[in-house]
Amino acid sequence: MRAIVQRVKSANVQIDGQLVAEIESGLLIFLGISVDDQQSDIDYLIRKIANLRIFRDDDLRMNKSLLDVGGHALVVSQFTLYGDCRKGRRPNFSQAAKPEKAHQLYQVFVNQLLQLGVDVKTGVFQATMEVELTNDGPITILLDSEKLF
Repeated sequence: MRAIVQRVKSANVQIDGQLVAEIESGLLIFLGISVDDQQSDIDYLIRKIANLRIFRDDDLRMNKSLLDVGGHALVVSQFTLYGDCRKGRRPNFSQAAKPEKAHQLYQVFVNQLLQLGVDVKTGVFQATMEVELTNDGPITILLDSEKLF
C-alpha cells in the first residue's frame, strides 16, 4: 500500500464542476492499493500517517501530528501509484489491486482513520476527479508499507 501525504492549508475534490469534498488544514492523502495488500498494510499506514510529526509547533518546528493538531484528512483513491514505468512509455498497472479489493481496503482505511477521531472526507472511488489543493510548506511524504518487510 502506498500513500502520498501532503500537508495542506486546504484541499477539495470536484467531479464535473461539482464540489464533492473539502477540507481545511490537514492532510491530503492519495492512497494506492496493490494486489498483495492486506489489513497489516492498512494498520501500518494508519499509525504512520496519524502520528507523522509534520505539523508546526509553537516554535515553528515540525513536531506535531495530525492527531495533535486536530487536522482534517481528504483521502483520494489513486491506483496510478502502482504504475510501473520501467519499460516502454505506457505505465503498467498490473500491481494495482482490482477495483473490488481496492474499494474494500480503501473503505477500511477510511473507517480506521475515522475511528482515531480524524475528520475524514473522501473522493469518489473510480471517478474522474479534479483535486485542488493549497500545499502547506510544501510538505509531501511518500509512504510504502512494502518498505517494512
